[in-house]
Amino acid sequence: MSKPVKYHIGKFPPSKLDWPRLIPYLGAAAAAVARYDGILTAVPNPELLLSPMTTQEAVLSSKIEGTQASMSEVLEYEADSADDRIPSSRREDIQEILNYRRAMGLAQGLLSKLPLSSRVVRDVHKQLMQGVRGADKAPGEFRRIPNWIGPPGCTIEEARFVPIDAGELPNAMSKWEVYVNDDQPDKLVQLAILHAEFEALHPFLDGNGRVGRMMVPLFMWQHGLIHRPMFYMSAYLEAFRDVYYEKLLAVSRDGDWTGWCEFFIAGVQEQAEANLTKAKEILDLYEELKPVATQATHSQYAIHALDWIFSRPVFQSPVFISSAEIPASTARRILQEFKRAGILVEVRKASGRRPALLAFWRLINTVEGKEIVSPPAR
Repeated sequence: MSKPVKYHIGKFPPSKLDWPRLIPYLGAAAAAVARYDGILTAVPNPELLLSPMTTQEAVLSSKIEGTQASMSEVLEYEADSADDRIPSSRREDIQEILNYRRAMGLAQGLLSKLPLSSRVVRDVHKQLMQGVRGADKAPGEFRRIPNWIGPPGCTIEEARFVPIDAGELPNAMSKWEVYVNDDQPDKLVQLAILHAEFEALHPFLDGNGRVGRMMVPLFMWQHGLIHRPMFYMSAYLEAFRDVYYEKLLAVSRDGDWTGWCEFFIAGVQEQAEANLTKAKEILDLYEELKPVATQATHSQYAIHALDWIFSRPVFQSPVFISSAEIPASTARRILQEFKRAGILVEVRKASGRRPALLAFWRLINTVEGKEIVSPPAR
């Protein structure tokens, strides 16, 4: 049996990189990020129109850690958490995903006042772990005991990777914090290195992977690569999960920082292009439906209502009526006209005191990359 790989003491940050290998990746990735950022600045209310992409990122990042819930299940749960058809195991998955999204929101607020730092990381972790699996593992606190990575139930001798000793962790995180805010030659290389180092330190007892992936858009935003912290990397890391872990392992085992940077920066380029395509599809859908919504309702509130369902694509009609800031009678009529126009689909019929559940299915399928179909109401 091979011995576990141990943390690379004294080798962060790397003293040398093979820049000739990296330069071809850097130009293409930086250009792709700039094109994606261009649409972020062009989209009206990107936090609203692209919010389903943020939810999908939370789904995929959590999926890497073993959750199974889909974006549509998360949205249905948000619309009606009392739905007894959702099993308890899936509810736990969904809560982890919702926590991820809340943690990102918390981070955005903190970074409007603070640099990316250990304090921000701890606060984000505390929110991430609140009330879910791992809530008993010191949320918001750096670990004080050993931790290791390997098959479930394995001993430290059977582990695949052993992070830094807990006693050395505070100094190591301080060094990581200095590097995060340092002026390095290339920001994408800096991002790749800080992500790998965070994963290698494994500062928490649980939730390290998700927090580490949150650092990607947060760093890009704080250092001006994108105008909003809305960059979605987890689809690439999920698609190449085995390579992702192997490249991280090779940093400590072989000192292969350059190989890791190549993999990560190639992923930044791929995801920038994918994010751009998805954002364009969402914007195209929005532009397509604006005249449809206006013609169907003949209401001054048509676009406002459309904006609302982009931000909450699964909902109960009473929630829309009470929170959309549209006169109640007009709101009811708009929902009926949106259903007639095919914008909204009834995915669960009203029953007794339980209202119908409505879904903006075209948006959901656009984000999830599925063929657009309308599920029958149940």
